[in-house]
Amino acid sequence: MRFRTGKLTRVAVAAAAVLVLGATFAAPLPQEAQAAPTAAQAATDYCGGQCSDILPPGATGNATLADILANRVFGTRPAHSADQLGPYNDLAQGYPTLTDDKLNTFFNDSSFGVPADQVESVTKPRDDVTITRDKKTGVPHIQGTTREGTEFGAGFAAAQDRLWLMDLFRHVGRGELTSFAGGAASNQGLEQDFFRQAPYTEADYQAQIDYILATGGERGKQALADAQAYVDGINAYAKKAKDARNFPGEYVLTGHIDAITNAGEIQPFKLTDLIALASVVGALFGNGGGGEVEGALSLLAAQQKYGLEEGTKVWESFRQRNDPEAVLTVRDGKGFPYADKPASPKGTALPDRGSVSSEQLVYDREGSATPAKAGARTRVKAPAKLDKLRGIYDDGVLPRDLFSRKKGMSNALVVSGKYTAGGHPVAVFGPQTGYFAPQLLMLQELQGPGISARGASFAGVGMYVQLGRGQDYAWSATTSAQDVTDTYAVELCSPDGSAPSKDATYYRYHGDCLPMDKLERRNAWKPTVADSTAAGSYRMQVYRTKYGLVTHRATVGGKPVAYTSLRATYRHEADSIIGFQMLNDPGYVTDAKSFQSAAQHINYTFNWFYADSRQAAYYNSGLNMRRADGVDPSLPVKAEQAYEWRDFDPAHNTAAYTPPAEHPQSIDQDYYISWNNKLAKDYSAAGFGNGSVHRGNLLDDRVRALVKKGGVTRAALTRAMAEAAVTDLRGEDVLPELLKVLRSKPIDDPALATAVQRLESWQAAGSQRRETSGGSKTYGHADAVRIMDAWWPLLVEAEFKPGLGGELYDALRTNLSVDEAPSAGHGPTGSHAGSSFQYGWWSYVDKDLRAVLGEDVKGPLAKRYCGGGELSACRDALLSSLKQAAAKPATEVYPGDDNCAAGDQWCADSIIQRTVGGLTHDKISWQNRPTFQQVVEFARHR
Repeated sequence: MRFRTGKLTRVAVAAAAVLVLGATFAAPLPQEAQAAPTAAQAATDYCGGQCSDILPPGATGNATLADILANRVFGTRPAHSADQLGPYNDLAQGYPTLTDDKLNTFFNDSSFGVPADQVESVTKPRDDVTITRDKKTGVPHIQGTTREGTEFGAGFAAAQDRLWLMDLFRHVGRGELTSFAGGAASNQGLEQDFFRQAPYTEADYQAQIDYILATGGERGKQALADAQAYVDGINAYAKKAKDARNFPGEYVLTGHIDAITNAGEIQPFKLTDLIALASVVGALFGNGGGGEVEGALSLLAAQQKYGLEEGTKVWESFRQRNDPEAVLTVRDGKGFPYADKPASPKGTALPDRGSVSSEQLVYDREGSATPAKAGARTRVKAPAKLDKLRGIYDDGVLPRDLFSRKKGMSNALVVSGKYTAGGHPVAVFGPQTGYFAPQLLMLQELQGPGISARGASFAGVGMYVQLGRGQDYAWSATTSAQDVTDTYAVELCSPDGSAPSKDATYYRYHGDCLPMDKLERRNAWKPTVADSTAAGSYRMQVYRTKYGLVTHRATVGGKPVAYTSLRATYRHEADSIIGFQMLNDPGYVTDAKSFQSAAQHINYTFNWFYADSRQAAYYNSGLNMRRADGVDPSLPVKAEQAYEWRDFDPAHNTAAYTPPAEHPQSIDQDYYISWNNKLAKDYSAAGFGNGSVHRGNLLDDRVRALVKKGGVTRAALTRAMAEAAVTDLRGEDVLPELLKVLRSKPIDDPALATAVQRLESWQAAGSQRRETSGGSKTYGHADAVRIMDAWWPLLVEAEFKPGLGGELYDALRTNLSVDEAPSAGHGPTGSHAGSSFQYGWWSYVDKDLRAVLGEDVKGPLAKRYCGGGELSACRDALLSSLKQAAAKPATEVYPGDDNCAAGDQWCADSIIQRTVGGLTHDKISWQNRPTFQQVVEFARHR
């Protein structure tokens, strides 16, 4: 039973006392750091000191109440909670002069083991496992003499570093965030977004465990044994921390444990909690497709404006399913057909115009669950010493749009040994998972029977390293997001045979009228010191059919339907555990082929990259279902047996899937790049706008030039990544066409001429958003950057809205946002998120302007839009929008927020580690790069 004191002032007084007394919540655990510091014996390591990694802000992710208070009052932080943030930040300024011998100025040495003189602490949570932490980073190196002990140690170390975060996310996965962490609007929105995608019951979680046992063979049994040992390790640490009063301070701040009596508890973890956590990871980074209803609405708008045939052509040209100019990861010309438009679509179920409504999710709002007037807030009274802690979670512990916004997981640069100085493949790669404090990922090394790896794992599901390195190979992933989600139009019915309404909760399945399953979650919360919003409650409700979860209601041909979302990975997020187990097994992964075989067992939609001393490789994973002939995956389809996935079994949500040979893959291509771009020829993109200009071009252009020159080094490939990371995609790949149009005639207006000159100078200098010097917090060509930021949304509207009309223009903006500049609010953590230029209208602008200029365009838009297709009129429209943009002061372009003053350009772009726990961190300069990153070149092979 969860404990809440109900006497918040008592918690506050106790917290203040902790600040004064200092040591109460900082005592070491009884069994920690008692063993003599000795070297952690390294497993056989074939990297030869040429493997590096980094993960900001730092390995330590737990903070006691005293730590949190000290941070808020004095700005201090626990050891290793921020020591990777500075080196990560410094690369943006230091990359131009980077050499191989300077790499570990900006990265950590990721060699196996810990030398004796680098040991900071040694913990033996039980006899068959040792956790050694190094002095530089505090990363846990877990070494077990038994497999069970190894996994127990992994869970123990994970709880040492991320207990609060893991607890937070298991409650997100269960749709119970507000009742656990408070009723802030952001928390409400987050749990609602996730519950829409995965409204699981306890039986659903257990069913995933049972499925692995039934279908996974010996590896499945071993995986669940590993997971149980991992859970046991988490619980062992949680109990010791609670007994020693050394637990994360957030438990006190949110009212779960009494600071004076230590009453209350940290709820023990269960195996099903790991399934809940895996569901969160899958929803965040391993999904693909969806959005068919929104696509249908823009198609209807296009057909309304242009007529059925012409409107469909216009819509398809914006959809860009298989654009011939798109940058590819597999570039050998081989096609991998999947999810493209069928020649003769069948079963498409477009809604009647004006009939679509979103399904209601939230009911019975009370208290702070009811939308309040701006500024209305109930504050908890507490002593003055707690000013720094009052309401720290009033804005939520996690961003509101963590699940609702599209996001990319990036990036990868891999060069074959044929083109490197050392004759071995070189890789610079890693996932971009957002910037959090503590980070969602955690670093660890695992060494035990059948396990040998170092790298990053998502907190709470770290029984294996998910992205990292083995003894003589390394691997990483980017999000591929191919289409594994379909929308069905389910015919509604009434059990008595009467005409159903749009709100009916019965539906047709193979001729029968069946009731929908109603999945509910009721949450309630009270004020705490950290979250001082008023008490409140509500109920969430989702209807589930055999064709998936109800998302919208509409009519099709006058008949009421429920649109449902059916995801291939729904109820199967945990299946991927077997693939990760294989990647950690040195007896399984021995070369590129065995690596690809392991990746085939991961059903998340990821691009997987591999490098050892001899080979480089790529494989696209995902549960790609086989659709019925004629089904258009980009639009809703009728929920009839003829249009179901092949061999569809709704009882287990399984179907026939495309075989591994049909997934994009390659071994020893000259180089690979990935930044969530198009994967291969004929492999259709899941969303809009994957065309001629993509942020993947920023990598491809640079790596291609390196390969052409030859002699690529780790430093050279890192420089290519880092330069792309501070480059404005619009400035590098679209501004040249814009300038051609503007310069097609002399510019008479002095103010416009000055603005154009500044843009030209910026473009000639590399279109970068980079400080003039380290710590200056001022961009070179700052005014050009300001002009571009102000101009882009204005120029897109001026170019396209007159031709498309307001309704179609707005519908297409719903399918694809116009811009994703660094200062915009987007990405995994909202604003200040780092990740930029993934989604935008850059390809549309590029293709349209080249067409207006009379240049060759492969896969052009169906019409010319800028100036009605006439160059002079296009120029006038662009100049008019540019004049408006140039006149905007910085205070309007960068209006400021809780972290930045209006007009502060550098701060508006800056990356902020989104506070998930109680610690805050310094801002760092914008750079568009992975959160966790590896730089590797293996010197030898087994």
